[in-house]
Amino acid sequence: MKKVYELDFRGRKLIVEHGELAKQAHGSILVRYGDTVILSTVVVSKTANVLSDFFPLMVLYQEKLYSVGKIPGGFIKREGRPTEAATLAARMIDRPMRPLFPENFRNEVQIVNTVLSVDPDNSPEMAAMFGSSLATCISKVPFDGPIAGVKVGRVNGQFVINPTVEEAEQSDIDLTVAGTKNAINMVEAGAKEVSEADMLEALMFGHEAIKELVAFEEKIIAEIGEEKMAYEVLEITDELRQEVSSLCATDLDKALRIKDKLEKYNTIDEIKERVVAKYEEENSELEEDALTELITKVKLVLEDIEYNLFRAIVVKEKVRADGRAMTEIRPLSTDIDLLPRTHGSALFTRGETQSLSVTTLGALGEHQILDGLDLETEKRFMLHYNFPQFSVGETGRYGSPGRREIGHGALGERALAQVIPSEDVFPYTIRVVSEILESNGSSSQASICAGCMSLMAAGVPIKAPVAGIAMGLITYGDDYTILTDIQGMEDHLGDMDFKVAGTREGICALQMDIKIKGITREILEKALAQAKVARMEVLDVMQKQIAEPRPEVSEYAPKTMTFMIPPDKIKEVIGKGGEMITKIILECSHVDAVNDANAVKVDLEDDGRVIIYHTNKEIIEATANRIKDIVREPEENKIYTGKVVKILSDKGCFVELWPGCEGMVHIGQLAMERVAKVEDVVKEGDEIIVKCMGYDSKGRLNLSRKEAIK
Repeated sequence: MKKVYELDFRGRKLIVEHGELAKQAHGSILVRYGDTVILSTVVVSKTANVLSDFFPLMVLYQEKLYSVGKIPGGFIKREGRPTEAATLAARMIDRPMRPLFPENFRNEVQIVNTVLSVDPDNSPEMAAMFGSSLATCISKVPFDGPIAGVKVGRVNGQFVINPTVEEAEQSDIDLTVAGTKNAINMVEAGAKEVSEADMLEALMFGHEAIKELVAFEEKIIAEIGEEKMAYEVLEITDELRQEVSSLCATDLDKALRIKDKLEKYNTIDEIKERVVAKYEEENSELEEDALTELITKVKLVLEDIEYNLFRAIVVKEKVRADGRAMTEIRPLSTDIDLLPRTHGSALFTRGETQSLSVTTLGALGEHQILDGLDLETEKRFMLHYNFPQFSVGETGRYGSPGRREIGHGALGERALAQVIPSEDVFPYTIRVVSEILESNGSSSQASICAGCMSLMAAGVPIKAPVAGIAMGLITYGDDYTILTDIQGMEDHLGDMDFKVAGTREGICALQMDIKIKGITREILEKALAQAKVARMEVLDVMQKQIAEPRPEVSEYAPKTMTFMIPPDKIKEVIGKGGEMITKIILECSHVDAVNDANAVKVDLEDDGRVIIYHTNKEIIEATANRIKDIVREPEENKIYTGKVVKILSDKGCFVELWPGCEGMVHIGQLAMERVAKVEDVVKEGDEIIVKCMGYDSKGRLNLSRKEAIK
């Protein structure tokens, strides 16, 4: 039986439908938010792998191009692998939901959001997050929700929930915040150098709206929610916990105090391997399944012991994994121009985390084309993040970027995009690539720092330098500690990864993930204040290496010239089938093909803007002069020097004033005296002076030699 629920949410209708679609899924909700329509479903497996050490949750956000009236590009003409936007949307839903499933729940759960219709003014991502939470809550899947999320903007000093496209363009904050009715548990934001105080207020403003959505969900859950399923768990006795602890707790406590990362990790691994080997040897008579279960339990107990010891050391003793103070940043070092032929390169090292970032400049025509649901169809600034396994001393998978690489790259791109100059000021496509060469936590923030320095080294006139820092949170009982510049173990065993990037003036990007159910305003405020102090320290070090952007781009980067032509002349510059522009490129570049690496690049914009790129300024100037000649209009009564290009013996001759501009000198206008044959006065190839007499009624340009030599 179909049921419909409706909420007037901040002046817009949010409608939930249940009972008509996807009825075989364990939970199914259709969300209508304006003209945006999302089908959210959840399915759970019947059995669990209780011996697994992770919860197999999959969240999908499936973009259907029919939702915005598009046919997919390419030859196949159907949706393929997820776009980066779809991957980021799925991550955004996963992050606030994952911490709220039971810790020992191991049944596979799949949450699928199918985007059926998109109204750009009503966020499909936020509708999908709402639908994912509600579909899970009404199903039999155990989940400590509901959660919800909203976007927050600020227009003319006023906060706005889920801003429209027009409002978003005017906003200086692009914040996505999610959480329960009690606390925030996920943040993703870009901002135009916004203060910490203003960002905190935006977070709290968003949480008030989240409470309204959660209350709406609770009303629906109370009416149609199912009883939660029973699920199998791996029971571990107190006796086994005490026994394993007696074998290794003291040694693990000592190992956790070792400062060097590799020595610490190797020592911890050796202790765990020793304990596991003891249990394998003493229980070798057990059947294979029974022995596997026992060893799994031992490994889980070892993880718990390490987890609790680590947290007690940090919170109670105020001792960090590498001996630093709670607000102390690891040693920093920087370098630039490591790679001589790239347009800009920089190395940023923070402790045992290292990013080599490289900037490449290209023509505006080399922008990224986006085949997705957004109104935006192209992107001229990109940051790509690569995390090879050797950076952590391990072997592993190599292939296309995973969700983590895409997410970290998007965060870095969002931070640096706030200071990238407009294409009017700097008409280039800009790509930054961060190669992580070594990692012990906070590699995304190292990418921002290295990427910023590589931009300045490349001569990109950014508005201000940007640095990033990652904050952590460790709770132990009712006590907690906020850590500055967390490393790998503090991230893995901690409760929060809160990344803050910005300039000296304010915040440019935020990202927060937590493993607990939520955090308070007090913790957010302290973390933001602590991060600001650290950011200034990092900026000091970066600006000692390179204080400001270089005034010129690299000798290997394309130089540029920009000028305007009348828009109605663009077709003349291009020529029939591109014949004219191809001729200009080949002749000015002295190459045989337009795709030659040494060919000049010419971008012709609809507004009449011409942008020319080449490493050789002489080639740029020659190309510009050829284009200007085509669009130049001859001035009536002005005298020009032209070249005779064609002779009509009894009628006159054609004279080229400049390439693309020819006029007719009638035989009677060749000389002061009467002329019987044109050849008696001029021949092809002669340069003569002529006076422009204007255009006739048929639009033909008339020239006169007689008037010019009077």
